[in-house]
Amino acid sequence: MLRFDNPAGVHAPGSRYSHAAIVEGASRRLVVSGQIGVAPDGTVLPGGEDQIRQALANLGAILAAHGMGPANIVKMGVFLTDRGLIPAWRAEREKLLGTLAPASTLLIVAGLADPRFVFEVEAEAVA
Repeated sequence: MLRFDNPAGVHAPGSRYSHAAIVEGASRRLVVSGQIGVAPDGTVLPGGEDQIRQALANLGAILAAHGMGPANIVKMGVFLTDRGLIPAWRAEREKLLGTLAPASTLLIVAGLADPRFVFEVEAEAVA
């Protein structure tokens, strides 16, 4: 069974997409749309480090809303507009994942959907 979800505790999608797609069967697969540094009230946080923390908080809220946590993440995709934010990303990733090491991709990109965004993270999780 496939369903799409926008759980409470995360800002409303900025256009036609869902924050999460969940596939249920013998196991459940959760596909999480790219999360950015936007607070639940819609505020875009200033500064890269704050955006990274908020995006990861959004990811955590979506995982929790589906009965999952960081240990369920099997793949992450990360997009940065500033190579100088790599150390901040790695520090926050370690806080979130500890010694867990899911598959991961990191891309330095020219821009994201809104010029105020400097960080985006997407993930897949399985339970």
